[in-house]
Amino acid sequence: MPKTSARLLSLLSLLQARRDWPGALLAERLGISARTVRRDVDRLRELGYPVVAVKGPDGGYRLDAGTELPPLLFDDEQAVALQIATVTGAGIEEAATRALATVRQVMPARLRHRIDTLRITAVERPAARPEPQVDSSVLMTLSAAVHACEVLRFDYAPASPPGVDDESPAPAPPRRVQPHHLVARSGRWYLVAWDLDREDWRTFRADRITPRIPTGPRFSPRELPAEDVAAFVTGRFRGSDGSDDDWPCRGEVILGLPATAVSRHMPDGAVETLGADRCRLVLGSWSWAALAATVGRFDADIEVVGPAELRDAFAHLARRYADAAADPPAAPSPVR
Repeated sequence: MPKTSARLLSLLSLLQARRDWPGALLAERLGISARTVRRDVDRLRELGYPVVAVKGPDGGYRLDAGTELPPLLFDDEQAVALQIATVTGAGIEEAATRALATVRQVMPARLRHRIDTLRITAVERPAARPEPQVDSSVLMTLSAAVHACEVLRFDYAPASPPGVDDESPAPAPPRRVQPHHLVARSGRWYLVAWDLDREDWRTFRADRITPRIPTGPRFSPRELPAEDVAAFVTGRFRGSDGSDDDWPCRGEVILGLPATAVSRHMPDGAVETLGADRCRLVLGSWSWAALAATVGRFDADIEVVGPAELRDAFAHLARRYADAAADPPAAPSPVR
């Protein structure tokens, strides 16, 4: 049986991991008797942790919330995860840094030293513009509306292309939606919601949302037209209606390159070896022209297996590229 101090820490960690714990399950996880669990719970109460008994057929315990709660227990994995969030937190890096500085003060010396020696540099893809940041209060408002199933009204800022002057157009009416999920994707936050005015599912960028208070009436959640929210959002970004996460356009070609030279650049494609310098590539994209252009990035001979739409897209691009390569028309001679 583990020593009492180590056992108390394990018990406290389990109580923090979920809301309610049946006493028998705690005993099984700790490898002790139900009587020992009761004694250890009493010891935690003496230390100031508000552990309450849960009534029911099996009985159990819950770590209750309270203003006098002593410092929470962080294990190594939780502390390291918080440190990672300070550099890869989808726009919440500053908040994660403040949270880490707060909990660091109550960490044991061993764990504090481990956090201090963990140095991470996040290298992101170069972007034309820096990723917009989202105010944490906006995320909290959106999350609260999702949790409460309350209609949300908000102003949605237009996405002005860079270099285009804003002529101060008439303000658009606020959007009215039934919020369903708040998701993070590629460093940005999105709200997945049913648009009441357009009667369709929409994905809104959180950095362009300005919520209006108060929220509207409660609603009964609809079912997403997809297996889960991840499949829905992936499908929308791939140009489909969100009912599946596959690309709307998918084709097959044979390239005059080794499979190893192609696969490292095509993480979303299926590459099959056909010989030392030939491979088969099956790839998807949001349009046939985009699919043909992606394949055309390889400096190799291309044989289109199908479908016909992909072959037509190559012919269309060939004409466009030929026009681009043609000599520009001569400038007219000045009139004397």
